[in-house]
Amino acid sequence: MALIAALFALGSGAAWANGVSPKAPSRSTTQNFKDMVLATCIATAYKNDSNSAKDAGSSASALRDWTEYDLNAAPDAINALVNHYLSLDYHNPLADAEIAGVRFDLLKCLDLYHSQALSALAGRLVSAPRR
Repeated sequence: MALIAALFALGSGAAWANGVSPKAPSRSTTQNFKDMVLATCIATAYKNDSNSAKDAGSSASALRDWTEYDLNAAPDAINALVNHYLSLDYHNPLADAEIAGVRFDLLKCLDLYHSQALSALAGRLVSAPRR
């Protein structure tokens, strides 16, 4: 009976009102595009960790639903930008000495997220930059 009540609540919009649904529909398409690229970067960086990659990839897919962009040009442009940032050679002598093989992939994805390159890409590919 509790399951039926929960399903009814979800269907009636109570979940949305209680803040348990994604906030992406209320953000601009440009912001959703940048969030989608960040999620794509994280999914790519952690593709060998199936749970992390699956979660980040699913998030990127969901963000596509709230983003209007050039579907023809975007995949190659996004992949090129993500691969460029993930190929950067970040080093921290203190961390390198403590943890062998640390690559700072999350830091690279964050730097991509805040980059002028991503802002320029969004400016070129986002078709309806709703504010």
